This record gives sequence, C-alpha cells and structure tokens, in this order.
Amino acid sequence: MSQHEAMVIVGAGHAGGRAALTLRESGFTGPIVLVGEESHLPYERPPLSKALLKGESSLEECSLFSEASFMASGIEHRSGVRVIGIDAERHQVALDSGVTLGYRRLLLAMGGTSRSLDFSGRRFSNVHHLRTFDEAIALQQRLKPGTRLLVVGGGFIGLEVASTARDRGCEVTVLEAGPRLAARALPERLSDALLTLHRRKGVAIHLGAQIDGIQGEGRVDSVRLLSGERVMCDELLVGIGMQPNLELAQEAGLATGSGIRVDRFLQTSAPDIYAAGDVCEFQRADGEFHRQETWRNAEAQGRLAALNMLGQQQAFSAVPGFWSDHYEFGLQTVGTLAPNAYVIERELADAGFLLLYLDSAARLQGASGWGIGNSIAKDIKLCERLIESQVVLPWDSLADVSVSLKSLLRGAHA
Repeated sequence: MSQHEAMVIVGAGHAGGRAALTLRESGFTGPIVLVGEESHLPYERPPLSKALLKGESSLEECSLFSEASFMASGIEHRSGVRVIGIDAERHQVALDSGVTLGYRRLLLAMGGTSRSLDFSGRRFSNVHHLRTFDEAIALQQRLKPGTRLLVVGGGFIGLEVASTARDRGCEVTVLEAGPRLAARALPERLSDALLTLHRRKGVAIHLGAQIDGIQGEGRVDSVRLLSGERVMCDELLVGIGMQPNLELAQEAGLATGSGIRVDRFLQTSAPDIYAAGDVCEFQRADGEFHRQETWRNAEAQGRLAALNMLGQQQAFSAVPGFWSDHYEFGLQTVGTLAPNAYVIERELADAGFLLLYLDSAARLQGASGWGIGNSIAKDIKLCERLIESQVVLPWDSLADVSVSLKSLLRGAHA
C-alpha cells in the first residue's frame, strides 16, 4: 500500500471492529488495517459475564463477523501487537513489532484496562478480572458448584458475575465500598431492587465494606475488612471498573480529560484522528464532557466514526442507554438520569417499574426500568422516542399505567 492511503484502526474491540465493517459496507475499497493486542477477531463484551461465562455461548457467537466473512472483507487484522506511538504530523503509527504504518485517517478505539486492587507487589493465581474473552474462559473454568467466589465491587460486572456464579452453584459474597450497589449509574430504587434480588438468590452482600488486608501465599485465602470481619474465598474477582487507555493519545499531544476528547464529529484535537468507544470523551447537549462504557455506545460511535472518516460529517447525537441482566430480571436505562430532574414512578406488573426523568418543562430526559426478562424493553424504546420528540407530557398521565406511553407518543405527532 502507499504510505498514506490506509484507514488504520487502533483497537480491535467492538467499536474498532464495527468501524472497520462500516468502512467496507460504505464503499471504501482502500486498505483497512485493524490493530489489536488480543489474538481474536472483534467481539461483543456483554456476553462475557453472562452467556459465555455460563458456557452457553462461544467466541464465534460473540464475534462481530465470522472468520470467512472477515477474510472476504479484505480487512487486514494485525493481532497480538500494540501501537507504541503516534506521529500526528507525519500521519504514522509505530507498532511494538518495529513496523511503522502510514494512515489517511486514524481511529483510536483502544478501550481500557481493568482497575486492580493494591496487592503490594504480591501475585495471586486465583485473582481474576473480566474484560477479555480469555479472562472469561479462565474464570469460567473455576466456577464450579460449591466454589466460594468473592467479588470486590458492586457494579454491573461484579453483580452480573455474581448472578452467573450463583446459577452455576457457587457460594458468592460481594464487597461494595459504597452505601449502595451501582450507585454511579443507577437511582436508589434500582439499587435497592438489585440488592433485594441478589440477597434473595443467596448472595452475601456487604455495603460500606472497606478492605484492610489480603491473606494468602500464592492464592488469596481470605480478605480482612476494616470492620474486623474475615471473608474466606476460593476465587476472587476484582470488578471495580476500568481505566481508559489514554497514554498513546496523551503522548501524541491530543486533548484528553477522562477520555480522548472529540468534537461532535468524533474527531480529536488532531486532524484526521478520530476516537470511539470506551476511550472516547464527547460533549453532551448540556456542554459537559462525558464518556460511556456501553455496548450501545461502542456500536453507535464505531459506525459514526467510520462514516466521518469517509468525510460524511455526521454529528454524534445518539441517546445513551444500557441494559444489565440478573437472574430472571433485567434493568434498562435510556437518556440522562439527571439528579435534579423531577422523577415520576410508573408501577408495572410482576414487581416491575419505570422511573421517568422530566425537566422543568415536563419533557422526558431519561428513563430507567426494572422487570422480568425483557419485559420493559418496549417501554424503554417508547421512552427513547419520547426523549427524541421533546414533547411536553401530562404529569398526571405518566404514573397511570392505564395510559399507554404509545398514546403519549402519538399525541406528540398529532
């Protein structure tokens, strides 16, 4: 290939893989180089803590495309290598293999790295993280009936693994340092619903749990809490979030905050360099910069970044949202759950509910819900459309389940 005709994508995860596919689907016939540290083709991460961890899914089923379709696409996949430098002025990236690649446009979709506990330099064979396929398989092999699994972190990864582990017959304890579960992402009522469900399923959950020490040689045998309590374990999962991989961007002089900062077209502060996915920090309508670690965001930004790399100049305006499954229940959110919003509770069948977040003009800004299986998906989709319409809603009808959300949406288009 000539020096600067290639579209180069750093990070072969969901966002990077979706971008590569979109470039081809949109008619780009030039070279596409997808660079990733993992040996696998791009795959979706949500199944790692659920179906794949249960043994009900495979890597092929999680992959964005099959080996055959990938080969047919003509996308070059450089796996097991790492980009160690970006020269924005010369339009080049350097690989740890010693190779230098020239690019026409560059997409940074490096994701992040799991945060870990401070083990004071000690290494333990039974400590796990869950961000990659290989880590999921390693953990899956340890989750046998009767295994005592200790989960540090009461966020989504920790709780989804707790749910899967209980289904596999493990004894599970969750340590959460905060006063409630998933507090950074969820309103109190959803946190309470998660707490009640997991405890009912037999998970021992400790809120406000501060770790004071780790006991064991080669393997963690137990964790001592500041309260003096000692929690025994056979396996330990650290689920305390991720750190976006910003080093490359920072060394290249790109603007960063909690992620790589982009404009509304997902372009970074350097010409011809874009960012997408977990590592991307974009500006919301309220002017605040924000980063999202969700399937939905990786999918939308990967696709849009590719289109803009081709010169389409489409602004990113996707409504944020995510879902999480626990045993027979699921939760979903869409839009912005602003702490100063007026919240209306809408009670649903079988202990389900919706929380509707309105601004001072009675326009829907966000919604979250809880229900059996996928029962709330239709309501959340209607909420998304109501958010997009920005119609003024009747306060008294929103809590009344006999008034359908669909009828309110029809009113918006009347």
